[in-house]
Amino acid sequence: MIVSNIEIDVIKKDIKNMHLSVLPPMGKVRISAPLNASDDAIRLFAVTKIGWIKKQIEKYENQPRQAEREYVSGESHYIWGRRYILEIRYNNKANNVEIKGSKIFLSVREKSTPKQRERVMNEWYRNELKKRIPVLIDEWEQIIGVKATSWGVRNMKTRWGTCNTKEKRIWINLQLAKKPVYCLEYIIVHELVHLLEKNHTTVFVEYMDKFLPNWRITKEELNSFIMDQYAEE
Repeated sequence: MIVSNIEIDVIKKDIKNMHLSVLPPMGKVRISAPLNASDDAIRLFAVTKIGWIKKQIEKYENQPRQAEREYVSGESHYIWGRRYILEIRYNNKANNVEIKGSKIFLSVREKSTPKQRERVMNEWYRNELKKRIPVLIDEWEQIIGVKATSWGVRNMKTRWGTCNTKEKRIWINLQLAKKPVYCLEYIIVHELVHLLEKNHTTVFVEYMDKFLPNWRITKEELNSFIMDQYAEE
């Protein structure tokens, strides 16, 4: 649906009221609507919110973004919210990433391309996440009283996390490995709470307030970080 030259994704669900979201990091607009809502009703709803929508999109468009990385010595890279300086090492052995002091050492073949180096770094980030995620999920499943059937890691463009409530599968954004651990924890709690309440209703907010009282602060902090140029969805 196009309203005032703005593309809006419309998703119809088994809900009573319409819900509007402008999603980080790119400012994607989404309306969740009841199954019986007409296109005219959805369009009217969007029109009444158009001022707010434009304000939110502008906020994301003006948000500073990390320039495309070249994966060369001297670049700044982050792990769990801490900044490190990248140093490239060339060898003919297996690719490797390790932290020593204030540096991240990336060992690759001399003729490797920036894209190949990115893949090595992303695989390292993925492995770092996979060390943390199971511990946090196990802890919060017990606290919240739910059970996810599975979880995975994706390099997503528009979401920090997502939950398929029907299959009880959770996906975590690869980029969270670069943010403080409490940001990862917030996303895990958020997605697990969706197993209690599918939509972002008042009930959902009440659950978040109960389980993670400071979640709003973490959400604002997470969405204020300089965003990377995401490679894939």
